[in-house]
Formats: sequence, C-alpha cells, structure tokens
Amino acid sequence: MQTNNSKEKVRQLQNKLYLTAKKCDSRRFHALYDKVYRDDVLFEAWKRVKANKGSSGVDGIRIEDIEAMGIEKYLSEIKSELMDGKYKPSPVKRVMIPKPDGSERPLGIPTVKDRIVQMATVMLERLSLK
Repeated sequence: MQTNNSKEKVRQLQNKLYLTAKKCDSRRFHALYDKVYRDDVLFEAWKRVKANKGSSGVDGIRIEDIEAMGIEKYLSEIKSELMDGKYKPSPVKRVMIPKPDGSERPLGIPTVKDRIVQMATVMLERLSLK
C-alpha cells in the first residue's frame, strides 16, 4: 500500500470529480464505490479519523492498537473487505452522556474501522452532491 502524498492524491481525485460535476449539472456519480477503497483515500480517511481521536467501538480496538498492529496492514484488510464485498459495519456502541439538566442522552460510538470507511465515503460523497 503506497501512502506517500495521499493528501495530494485525494485532493487531485476530489478536484477531478468536482470539475466534472460542475461542468454538467445533470451529471450524477452512481459508481464511486471503487474510489472508496483506493489506498490514498483510505489513508487520508485514516489520518482524519486519527486526528478526531475518539474511543473504541464494540470491538474494543483503539487507534493505538491499530498503530501497534501496523496501519498499512489494517487498511489493506479494510480494502480487501471492501473490494470483495464482504465489509459489514459493526453494531454501534451505545453510551449515555449526562446533560446539564441531570438527564442523559444516548451517544453511538462506531468502531474505528467503520469510522474510516465512513470518512472515505464522505470525502467522495460531498463532491458528487455539488
């Protein structure tokens, strides 16, 4: 997995999609799935998820655990699952957060893997809606 200069590569892809969408208002992107599991897109999504920090989901895997395991190995596993059509999001961990008035509100915490896939999807989806 080549991760050098991923931000620039993702930016180039985003610009290309953006310009295509702006050129023709009726243009719709129906097949962005193959872009989600590109190495550069997944690595950029990983960097954004890591920057957001956050706790582990139901699988208990933390960002530090992924770094210890090897980021490239983890991302290549995600890529394989996406390419093979075997990726399934995990259940969301439910935590109750106290509110100032004394009541609580539910908070859903997805796994780091799900946050990476969500971020990769959002990075591309926002462009196709312009």
